[in-house]
Amino acid sequence: MKNDPHNDNEVFTVGLGGAAGDGVREAGQNLGILLTDLGYEVFLSFTYPSLIRGGHNFARISFSKEKIWTDHEKLDVLIALNEESVKKHVGELNKDAVIFADSFDEEDKKTFGENAVELPMSASSKELGVPPITRNSVAVGALCYLLDLHFPTMQKILDIVFRDKKLGANIKLADIGFEFMKKMNFRHTKKIDLANASVRTKKIFTDGNSAFGKGLLAAGLDFYISYPMTPSTGILHYLAGEQKKVPTLKVIQPENEISVINMALGMAYAGKRVAIGSATGGFALMQEAFSFSGMAELPLVVAVSQRQAPATGVPTFSSQTDLRFAIHSGHGEFPRIVLAPGDTEEAFLAGANALNLAWKYQVPVIVLLDKILSEHSATSAFDGANGGAKIKIEKGKIWDGKNGAGGKGDDGKAVYGRYEVTEDGISPLAFPGTPNAVVKITSYEHDEAGITAEEAEPVKKMVDKRFAKKDTLVGDLKNQETVKVYGDKNSENVLVFWGSTKGPVMEASKYFDKPVKMVQVVWMEPFDSERVKQELSGAKKIIDIECNHDAELASLIREKTGILIADKILKYDSRPLDPVVLAEEINKFKIIIKIWQRKQRKQKKSLR
Repeated sequence: MKNDPHNDNEVFTVGLGGAAGDGVREAGQNLGILLTDLGYEVFLSFTYPSLIRGGHNFARISFSKEKIWTDHEKLDVLIALNEESVKKHVGELNKDAVIFADSFDEEDKKTFGENAVELPMSASSKELGVPPITRNSVAVGALCYLLDLHFPTMQKILDIVFRDKKLGANIKLADIGFEFMKKMNFRHTKKIDLANASVRTKKIFTDGNSAFGKGLLAAGLDFYISYPMTPSTGILHYLAGEQKKVPTLKVIQPENEISVINMALGMAYAGKRVAIGSATGGFALMQEAFSFSGMAELPLVVAVSQRQAPATGVPTFSSQTDLRFAIHSGHGEFPRIVLAPGDTEEAFLAGANALNLAWKYQVPVIVLLDKILSEHSATSAFDGANGGAKIKIEKGKIWDGKNGAGGKGDDGKAVYGRYEVTEDGISPLAFPGTPNAVVKITSYEHDEAGITAEEAEPVKKMVDKRFAKKDTLVGDLKNQETVKVYGDKNSENVLVFWGSTKGPVMEASKYFDKPVKMVQVVWMEPFDSERVKQELSGAKKIIDIECNHDAELASLIREKTGILIADKILKYDSRPLDPVVLAEEINKFKIIIKIWQRKQRKQKKSLR
């Protein structure tokens, strides 16, 4: 396979495993920040069981000098904070992989030889009188030595990483790890060149939930309301932490998801830019109020993060099973927008665009995330840095006080009508407290003034008005990045995908033997049928790649364009696609529906 990352020096992957409470995620994030600050491109995944306490936690950090889109399964270094981590991940080790642990049993010493390094992690934290959770910093320092970092460089970066956290002990522990490896004069067989890496790049290392929250703030968010539900909870945590920096921001956690969306509708009515978030299970509880937002034409942003479902499902793992649910959410017919970003930078833009679109068109906007995008982290650039987009705040169509759907009052002043029929279907907005305006909203069908109506004529008139707004929105699709195209745009072989599947596809593309065109669909509703047709027409082979059972994007494409996609790579075991395995399948151009099952059979054979 071309440029196989298992055999060259393009990608380096570190695994960090331990029990819940061992600080695995924190250590992984710190390592990701350190590598980003050195100038690397980094991707971190984090897996954990759906337990209140205990269970195996694992962070996998892949990094490279070039853009890296997702993590790789094969490990160059394994940091094992407990014995289980060695046993659980031994099958993922590359040749000559190094393992750091407090100690090894005789069998592991015999198996791994000099690559089994007994680091004084627990002993060092005990000696310094600091909590055991800090011991992973010894391994971070040892890893820095493996990467050929100069000691002063490591200290400088770690000081930046830990400065805000006031964790001086962690730097001391990292020093111990660095010096320990230096005394051993231990070198990794995989050389990592830092010659062109610049310290303190303008990029940051962040997860998709935080990126989405940053986008909301860039577009003028006033309120964020949410009830915690994995994997969307990180948005709540991030924005709650930003309240001190943004005095105008208010973050609220009510008692349940139904309260969340009803509070949000009241805030939108009052003219506040509001967003809410949940997993798909929590969003299911919001359906009646979501329909209210459609009927009342209240601007609302909803972050919906997918996990393996239905019901409670596999709550801490991922899937792409709720595309159809998002598109058809609520009851009755009304316009809505559904966006599906594929990486952290797109999550940022989706947060900003969703808030602007909601207020421009006065519709609910769903941003469809998933566990991988929400909780995994990557090197990213936002808001003007390194080509990131500048965000402008769009406030929507505001009532000028001069004209009104109710004509003139006895005082000769215009009478405001919340649902005034306009050519583009978008009514001027006014809010309680606006002079000479009585602002009425209702969940019932209504006339232009917001008064309940049941007669045939006003019912049809309001349905036509709402869908005129959708027609305006569809006409504006040409101004939106509804579809993205990568790779060889003239290739007759096309891959089509959406959401976080973008990561494995883009990473796999580095190892394709033949040129391939890659089409990412970003706007799911309204669906840009013309653009999708344009990008897929003339293709000899189209392969749909998704993490669900029913190929939901492929069926949507057939519904909207008439194009039947026969070849599919589908994965629905709640685990992400591995880019190397995906590249192998694409290179063969033999479409294996259950590629991961084939891989598992091979692994079982090798163990016999």
